[in-house]
Amino acid sequence: MSTPYETLTLEVADYVATVTLNRPPVNAMNLAMRQEIVRAFDELHDRDDVRAVVLTANGKAFCAGADLKERPNIAGEPGAYPRHNRLTRAVFDSVMECGKPVIAAVNGLGIGAGCVLALCADIILVAEESYLAMTEVDVGLAGGVRHVLRHLGQSDARLMIYTARRFTGPDLLRMGAASLCLPRDALLAEAQKIGREIAGKVPLAVQAAKKSFQVTEYMPLHEGYRFEQSQTVALASTEDTQEAWKAFAEKRKPIFKGR
Repeated sequence: MSTPYETLTLEVADYVATVTLNRPPVNAMNLAMRQEIVRAFDELHDRDDVRAVVLTANGKAFCAGADLKERPNIAGEPGAYPRHNRLTRAVFDSVMECGKPVIAAVNGLGIGAGCVLALCADIILVAEESYLAMTEVDVGLAGGVRHVLRHLGQSDARLMIYTARRFTGPDLLRMGAASLCLPRDALLAEAQKIGREIAGKVPLAVQAAKKSFQVTEYMPLHEGYRFEQSQTVALASTEDTQEAWKAFAEKRKPIFKGR
């Protein structure tokens, strides 16, 4: 049993884990939250009872970004920024590298690091009342460009970064950065529904698909497709794939064992 969390909650039901940021009033990201996000997603990566993950937050804010009261002291603490930056990268990497698909249910504002955290998910759902913003230029900082470029077109990405404008839920849907835009009170249920739908598929195949997204994102088409084919070859001899084929032929629900 894992140690209880202080800045988030973790619940699992029907093979779907729900990670809820819980640091009132606006879920600002401090050292403890960074460490706990990494720990939670590393744990979920290895748990056999988890096949999909929903990432959301308590309250009306998703995540207000870094807690500015904990900014590293460059002058008085040598090495503070490298440590801070390394852990910040680990937060985002833990979500992107989690072997299970992650569905972000963005229930409110996501600013700076909170915006990037949402953009690290595999599937993004946004509340109509929510917005994402990168406000670094307002406080003399810069960051998040590469993550923003993964989801927004060139012009929209620059508009977000250069102006620090708020991109609302409907904006994000129109720009193709979100799959669905829903009323806040319907958001979590829909995210968990998608999670259960994913959980009903062949687990090893879903994990292989996520790995293909990770590995081939910046590959040329030919090399990327060759990698995907190698994943299919490896899956063909697994027990779960054989079970999926048998269940399809016998018109019954498959029983997967994760091997």
